[in-house]
Formats: sequence, C-alpha cells, structure tokens
Amino acid sequence: MSYGKFVCSATSELGRTVTRRTKHCTSNRRLDGQTVIITGANTGIGKETAYQLSLRGAKVIMSCRSIARGEEAMNDIKGRNSGADLTLFELDLASLKSVREFAQQVSQNTDCVDILVNNAGVMNTPEWSTADGFEMQFGTNHLGHFLLTMLLLPLLQNSPKARVVNVSSIGHMAGKIHLDNINLRNGAYSPFKSYAQSKLANVLFAREMAKRLGPSTTVNTYSLHPGAVHTELARHSGGGQLGDKIMGSMFLTPELGAQTSLHCILDEGLDGESGFYYSNCQRVDNMVPAAVDDKMSQALWELSVKLVNLEPHLDLPATKAS
Repeated sequence: MSYGKFVCSATSELGRTVTRRTKHCTSNRRLDGQTVIITGANTGIGKETAYQLSLRGAKVIMSCRSIARGEEAMNDIKGRNSGADLTLFELDLASLKSVREFAQQVSQNTDCVDILVNNAGVMNTPEWSTADGFEMQFGTNHLGHFLLTMLLLPLLQNSPKARVVNVSSIGHMAGKIHLDNINLRNGAYSPFKSYAQSKLANVLFAREMAKRLGPSTTVNTYSLHPGAVHTELARHSGGGQLGDKIMGSMFLTPELGAQTSLHCILDEGLDGESGFYYSNCQRVDNMVPAAVDDKMSQALWELSVKLVNLEPHLDLPATKAS
C-alpha cells in the first residue's frame, strides 16, 4: 500500500470515529415568524444553518460577500425546501463601510432581529489587510462582527428573546490578544497566531457583551467551537488534492459541523445562561485562562469601539465587575 493510500485509509477511519461521537442538536423549537441573520451563509456551516433554520419556519437573511454565490446557495436551499423564506444581502466583513450599509439595509427591511449568527470567517491567510487597514483575520473575524452586532443591537433588543451566536474555534485556546500590536505588524505576523487571536476575540466578545447587557437583558450571547469541519474556511491552508482528500474523510461535514450552532440558536435550556462557550452541543466550563480574562475582555471591547469608530449611543457601559 502506498503512503498516500495508507494516510487516506487511516484518516477515513479516524473520521468515522469522530462522526460517531458528534452530538446532534435535539431541540424541536420552531422559529415561525422570527428573523435570523447569518453571516457567510453561502457555504459550509453557514449555508447548512440557513437551511436547517428555514425548515423551522424562520425568515432567514443570508449575508454573503458575493451576491452570485449567495444566489447559488439560495437556489440550492430552496431546491431542498421549497417553502424557505430567504433574503440575500451583500456583506463584506473586511469593510466597515459594507458592514454599515448592510446594517442599514436590514433596518430598512425589519424592526426586529431575533437571532444573529456571526458565522463568517477567514483562516490562515497571508499577511493581508482589510479595506480599513486592519490585519485581515482580526478585522474580518472580530471587528466586522463586533460592529455588525452593535449596529443591530437595537433591533435585537426589540425581540422578546434574542440570541447572538459567535462561531469561534478551539483555536482560541492558543490565542493571545496583542493589545500593543493588534495587527501583528513588524514581523510579528503568522497565519495561525492571527487566527487564534481572532477566535479568542470571538469568545471574549460574547463574554463581555453578556456582562455589559446584564441579567435583565432579553439578548443572550454565546460562542462555540463547531468541530473540525471540512469547509472553504481552510482554503488558505494548503495541502493540495491529497490534503483535500484527507480533510474530506477526517473532518465533519457541514451538516454535523452546524449542530453546535443550532444548539446555541435553538436549545431552550440556554435561555437562562449567557456569555458561555460551547462545543459538541454542550457548555464548556473548563476554559483556558485567556478566555475568561475579564480585564482583557474589557480592554478588547474598548479597543474595538475605537477601531470601528462606534457611535457613543450604541456602546454598552462596562459593569463594576468588568
């Protein structure tokens, strides 16, 4: 047996083991009449989440960087669910101008958002910059979603029971927030260091937002690890055809990868908790110190407010415990 065939055989067996151990969202909750926004809804976990929520009666606003690819995804979902209520808006999270335009479009179409799924992301990119000059992964994965969430917060607060779901990664465990060099300039950049920082920021954002909203809020926040999923997210990671074959056999399908997102979106048992992190459809309480660093979450929040130039009336005050 050649080395390539051996590796593919071994990883296929590992993949079957991982798949068997993956939990499914068990909630039967319906979302009839509720408005859901999903970023990066044209592919992978985002597309699968849009499909699953359309089956539950939700009005799904799909945000995609490419309208053409978004339309392909919409047509595919409607081919599987002819009754799907889908709307497509353009959104480039690497452009704060695009984020603001998207939020304005949403506010012109609805006065209430029930669920926001911050799903889109980039991974292990070269040292690129966003339209606003931020490091690409931090700018897209965190800053774009931070601004989007804060712009949509008034609409979320119009819902009797809203949720904000940040799709993070287990990669946050290796992350560090480099407050003094957030863009990792001057030779500090590496693709994974940047990715891990951005995913840690997703976790800290959900945690800090929950604290600032307080216990009486109608908006709950969650962050999660979807599992090792074979999606376009890893398109910058290299590996070629053999790497793609290995990933396809070893990693989860988008359907399985969407399960923890669906759990955080739907599970009624989460109504009484906010700001926590989830993996494989269950809460994770044994977090790395960086992910529960309240001083850092506050500092990251304040830095993010400045970087996106958030209007003062949209900011949330820090709590005494922050």
